[in-house]
Amino acid sequence: MKVISSDVIYSKVKEAILDAGINLREDVLLAIKKAKENETNDIAVEILDQILKNAEVAREYRLPLCQDTGIGMFFVEVGYGCKVEGGGLKEVLTKAMVDAYREGYFRCSMCDPFTRQNTKDNSPALFHFDFIEEDSLRVYFMAKGGGSENMSFCSMLVPSVGWEGIKKFVVEKVKNIGPNPCPPILIGVGIGGSFDQAPILAKKALFRPVGTLNKDPDLRIKEQELLEDINKLNIGPMGMGGRTTCLGVHICTSPCHIATLPVAVNIQCHSIRWRLVEF
Repeated sequence: MKVISSDVIYSKVKEAILDAGINLREDVLLAIKKAKENETNDIAVEILDQILKNAEVAREYRLPLCQDTGIGMFFVEVGYGCKVEGGGLKEVLTKAMVDAYREGYFRCSMCDPFTRQNTKDNSPALFHFDFIEEDSLRVYFMAKGGGSENMSFCSMLVPSVGWEGIKKFVVEKVKNIGPNPCPPILIGVGIGGSFDQAPILAKKALFRPVGTLNKDPDLRIKEQELLEDINKLNIGPMGMGGRTTCLGVHICTSPCHIATLPVAVNIQCHSIRWRLVEF
């Protein structure tokens, strides 16, 4: 049995959350630089330059990458051979998020859905737990902005549409949302499971570093097809045209009922803010 101190979890996760809100991930920076090299639209190149400059300023002055510092989301993989000592895991992670947002001067965005009264500390954090056959604990944190979350979607398609129907559905939806999610975007696609599981698959897909290949060769081909079709839409950075509407498409799948074909798409803006902390 591995015993992990709640104080250690709190400290490491809080630091990771602060880092996520301030420092743009290296894989994202590389993807944007590569996109800039491949751009032929002068305005698109200028916007990509501004995104890179924004990341540089945020890093140098320890400022939030974006004014929308997002919903605090945790995807936690708990090993059966692990025990957290000194406090409940959910409570410890919530405190780490609340304190990180306060110390980093991150905007608190969570509010009552009806009164719109702000909770004032960005709580509650949102949680998804999985249990694994290991003696380890993995904590994935994502700060998800409202603008890109608003542009996400889920549908129950007719199974007979197959891959071509899925592809058409995703591309048309991205075309319709246009510049709203602050492109260049990252797209997570969840296919299968059930109505409630598909969006979780789509969000989990966003945790894969940009530029890495899907382990499944067939899904790798499908991701490339979607990426090419979406970048032909000419939406471009911030909707001003160009080849770089999307930095990557990541697909996660799960078996589904024979009568269903759930498809969910989670849109992520260019401020891709997530971290993994392992214990």
